[in-house]
Amino acid sequence: MNGFHSFDPALLEGRDLHGKLLGGIAPRPIAFASTVDQEGRNNLAPFSYFNVFSAKPPVVVFSPARRMRGNTTKHTLENVLKVPEVVINLVDYAMVHACSLASGDFPEGVSEFEKAGLTSLASDLVRPMRVAESPVQLECDVLRVDSLGDEGGAGQLVICEIKRMHFRHDVLNDSGQPVPDLLDLVGRCGGNSYVRASGGALFDVPKPLAAPGIGVDALPVEVRQSAVLTGNELAQLGSAEALPDETDVNDFKLLELSDLFMEFEDDGAALEKAIHEHAQKLIAAGDVIAALKAVMTFNPG
Repeated sequence: MNGFHSFDPALLEGRDLHGKLLGGIAPRPIAFASTVDQEGRNNLAPFSYFNVFSAKPPVVVFSPARRMRGNTTKHTLENVLKVPEVVINLVDYAMVHACSLASGDFPEGVSEFEKAGLTSLASDLVRPMRVAESPVQLECDVLRVDSLGDEGGAGQLVICEIKRMHFRHDVLNDSGQPVPDLLDLVGRCGGNSYVRASGGALFDVPKPLAAPGIGVDALPVEVRQSAVLTGNELAQLGSAEALPDETDVNDFKLLELSDLFMEFEDDGAALEKAIHEHAQKLIAAGDVIAALKAVMTFNPG
């Protein structure tokens, strides 16, 4: 197993700490936050310190942290303290460059909608405008703002309750649920890097909701110590609700693995490796139960 470089955050220079945090905690969803000042002027800025934290009530939190450079506050923070409303617009791949452009440090009162070439759309319940190009728009009341400090980089948590949700019709399935591939959202990583949450980047991990899995610790020791199967693959075997019984294992051995047992009848190590490689293919094909039966056929005696 690889070693680790360990750091004490208190001993790191601010920019170094900032870079390590944003590079290591990724990807992060982006809150493209629309606010207004007391004169009704629009402001639009992206924040990747953002996520949803409650469903009932529906609450999202984002943080327009104090700037590392100069320790100043952002217009978004100043606006929500005076006009406690915000629209959180989610960012898809088609608008990621406009989002980046809007992150520029424009003078107070300048509309990032215009600078980024984005279309403002009137909200139903709050004063800030929605971004028409965004596939998901959340109209929110600001419940409170919690300051985590007054140093450069200190988070300023804007805690928001969603009052109305808007989903573009073409990102929903027939059941009215958003589809990741259709949303095509982007997430923020460290430096200039982003990630696109669609296509080959997406994969499914079934949750053991009906019953807990047997766990990796319930697998035979020779399986747990496999030189072939990865930790992810062992966890998939451990997600099964029960070990297969002896009859099922013997039937699988006879019907599926008899050629392997004949080929390596005098070489136990090679047989074990071949069985685990076969199980690996079954896991990749999504047949975890068959893979579990396969690994259970090998008994080192």
